[in-house]
Amino acid sequence: MGARVIRDLTNTFEGYVGRQTIIEADDPAYPSGYKYSLHFGTLDGDTILRYDNSHEDTKGHERHTADEVEEIEFPGTIELLDRFEEEVTERRQ
Repeated sequence: MGARVIRDLTNTFEGYVGRQTIIEADDPAYPSGYKYSLHFGTLDGDTILRYDNSHEDTKGHERHTADEVEEIEFPGTIELLDRFEEEVTERRQ
């Protein structure tokens, strides 16, 4: 099974941390072909927003906020990254 890192960055700013990890994965646990985590939170460790597929083969794709976890449709990596970045921008305003 192979894997290729597409994006792996962490940025801290104004009391927040942003982490974006996208890996192209040839693994049956990730039927979409990608393993990803897009995280926006506080430096204290609180999650404000996160998209991930940590358990894609059993739980699917998820959107996490401080209050809830919901299953989402996976539109593709570029579309999901755009959605995540738009939501982060909205929450910072």
